[in-house]
Amino acid sequence: MKKMIGIAALTLSAIVIWSGSIFVIGSEGWLKRPIAADASAQSFVAAAAEIVEQDHRGNLSMLLVEGGKVAASHHSSTGKPVDENSVFQVASLSKWLAAWGVMTLVEDGVIDLDEPVSRYLTRWQLPTGPFDNDGVTTRRLLSHTAGLDDGLGYAGFDSDSAVQSLESSLDRALDASPGKSGVVKVGSEPGASWNYSGGGYTLLQLLIEEVSGQPFTDYMAERVFEPLNMSQSGFDHKKAAGLGLAENFDLEGNVEPLKYYSSLASTSLFTSSRDLALFLAAQGPGSGHSVLSETSMRLMRQPHASQMGADIWGLGTMLYAPNNAGDFIIGHDGNNEPAINTAARLDPATGDGIVILETGRDLLATHLASEWVFWKTGRVDSLAFAMGLSTWLLWAGAGSFSILLMGIALGWRRRKR
Repeated sequence: MKKMIGIAALTLSAIVIWSGSIFVIGSEGWLKRPIAADASAQSFVAAAAEIVEQDHRGNLSMLLVEGGKVAASHHSSTGKPVDENSVFQVASLSKWLAAWGVMTLVEDGVIDLDEPVSRYLTRWQLPTGPFDNDGVTTRRLLSHTAGLDDGLGYAGFDSDSAVQSLESSLDRALDASPGKSGVVKVGSEPGASWNYSGGGYTLLQLLIEEVSGQPFTDYMAERVFEPLNMSQSGFDHKKAAGLGLAENFDLEGNVEPLKYYSSLASTSLFTSSRDLALFLAAQGPGSGHSVLSETSMRLMRQPHASQMGADIWGLGTMLYAPNNAGDFIIGHDGNNEPAINTAARLDPATGDGIVILETGRDLLATHLASEWVFWKTGRVDSLAFAMGLSTWLLWAGAGSFSILLMGIALGWRRRKR
């Protein structure tokens, strides 16, 4: 009997060691190699271009930034040509820029990050429920820790005339992504955990309008885009149409019209790779012309949320991986139907970064940006780990099952004796 217990304990230990090893290997990238042969920007872009050209049906604009300056680029399209001035709708990457708009009001002293957001609002309020709405602060909305459970996700409207008002969208978004209720409410204790909320950024859009007394589009242009010379950026769909919109492709390579949104802050920034490179440059060392102070930018990239023991979110920006200099690789990604995928990454210690805007593949930009993080730091970023999680689970499960079978076989032999 003791031998059987020993075999069971040994089998269980082997399963734990195997599964733990698989996840350490995956998270640390021990079996991974950079896609580029050397450390030059041109080498990375050449390797990325090979991946793009394999089966990409759509368009893509990619810029590599080093020390705040564009060092290399690649542009590709199966339709009308695109370049660094082509304007894309960038989905949830919009949130990073919208967060800067919020932080200008914090720097102005008209918003306190830790006051209940309700105190600044007159046009709409969160519905009452089992949790204290006063726990919903600007800081928690920016970091997706306010307890909102909408999980939005906006699919957009086919025409400008169909767009809801902000207040109506907050009540119930008619363009909620499939499977989402579209109702913005507090569904868990504010501050207790991280829960991604597009509705939270719709609420921040309303906050900007209420506190500034200006339309969101006008305020963002005046306080963020114009000072940074981002002349091809804005939240105005009609204006963007006159700036040279890139075609929007679906997964089959067909051109689809771009959607219209109520929640501009959450999902409907129009911008170019050139403008986003300027945005990255404004956050690098010695930029000298930033909209925000260094203090505010540092606060935005301090950890405010974590998952599985890893810091993943600041204020408006994702924390992808440590940058090996006491800080983080920061940025944001965007992903929306039918096949919009955008990504931006920045190492604030060096001013190095990458911008990728594309349509026609659902995760190509995210994949390439994650490859850039590994190439620069030797670290697997949080989204790359999440995308590979199913593979690691499969390996862990298959190995554990094999170990279990071996343990059963060994126990059976012992018993027969």
